[in-house]
Amino acid sequence: MEKQEAIVLYPSPPIGHLVSMVELGKLILSQNPSLSIHIILVPPPYQPESTTTYISSVSSSFPSITFHRLPTVTPYSSTTSQSHEALILEIICFSNPNVHRTLFSISQTFNLRAMIIDFFCTAVLDIVAGDFTFPVYYFFTSGAACLASFFHLPTLDETTTGKNLKDVHTLFNIPGVPPIKGSDMPTRFALPVIQTDHLETPSSSNRPCDTFGSTLTLYSSSSNGVCIEVLDRNDEVYDAFISFSKQLSHSSGIIINTFEALENRSIKAITEELCFRNIYPIGPLIVKTRTGVNKNANSCLNWLDSQPEQSVVFLCFGSLGLFSQEQLKEIAIAIGGFVTHCGWNSILEAVCAGVPMVAWPLYAEQRFNRAVIVEEIKIAISMNKTETGFVSSMEVEKRVREVVEEGPVRERTKAMKNAAESALVETGSSRHALTALLESWSPKQT
Repeated sequence: MEKQEAIVLYPSPPIGHLVSMVELGKLILSQNPSLSIHIILVPPPYQPESTTTYISSVSSSFPSITFHRLPTVTPYSSTTSQSHEALILEIICFSNPNVHRTLFSISQTFNLRAMIIDFFCTAVLDIVAGDFTFPVYYFFTSGAACLASFFHLPTLDETTTGKNLKDVHTLFNIPGVPPIKGSDMPTRFALPVIQTDHLETPSSSNRPCDTFGSTLTLYSSSSNGVCIEVLDRNDEVYDAFISFSKQLSHSSGIIINTFEALENRSIKAITEELCFRNIYPIGPLIVKTRTGVNKNANSCLNWLDSQPEQSVVFLCFGSLGLFSQEQLKEIAIAIGGFVTHCGWNSILEAVCAGVPMVAWPLYAEQRFNRAVIVEEIKIAISMNKTETGFVSSMEVEKRVREVVEEGPVRERTKAMKNAAESALVETGSSRHALTALLESWSPKQT
């Protein structure tokens, strides 16, 4: 009997990355319902938000989507407090043997047409290239401007020899990106709650992962939730990101959760100036309905629906956002708009709702995203901080009132909402990109 065609999705553990990848699977099924979607789940190094209810709901609603939970692995670490990205990268790396076994098992029953991986899961290329013949695509969960910056990162590394990029005081000129400060380049977030001192340390001869020629090791952090620059040559994550960035152009293609009208200049720069043409901007891809909403949440939503239009401000800082007690007191002044940490999923949700934003980035690529949505796309205004990163209640109120009022930012956001809707219709740019993606791994007719 002929095997059913399938694709494999491989997200990194953070909930935002997982949800985006699942939504991509749903989108692919909407255009090719005969496919079987297999999602490989790496054991998360922490549990800020349980995914059990979400995964159960997806499984029951979409029988064609199957989740494969990998067993827990033991990272090579003897430190007691790890950075977020470093720990995730090492666990993904150490999961390679389990991923290989899972792929082999799936391939016995299904005809694997393609594998789509998260940028953080680049280490899987070490095991895929030799034993499997399916093409590998990236799903880049941030925007096209951020993708352009990663394409350009090896060039920045070479042209700033001996310097930490965060210490370069001139603006970086990256194709498709507004001139950007080194301090606005991506950061990593230190998670002081991750304790790994109870884990056994494998011997050097028993390490299952050697990513791009150098074993990824972890660094302890004395931080209480502050950002540490990725773009520091002394940081192990920096070396990993340089290696990962060099791998982008060797993939079969890159899927981006954006759309042409939102980031036209960045998309054009990637295809023309950075010379990578196999990109598929298929967004905006957002969760339209949440699962597992309890009665209290419904009560809140009912209250929100009863309020006058544009009278409520929503503040959201992601699953890893941390504030001091003093800062929380300054925030609690609420008076439409959206105060956001500038995570890409949140940005797209605001665009689809036509809600202007106040940008308050905290970690990862969020400061970079702020520069893009404030200076390039012009759908947000920036929250001003003191030198210590503190934001006063007066500043919060000033920016919230500014974004609530009618003005160019609100008008621009409304226009982008309409453009997002147009991109997703049958003749829209994102639908064309999705069709091209599906055709790229379909069997060629002879």
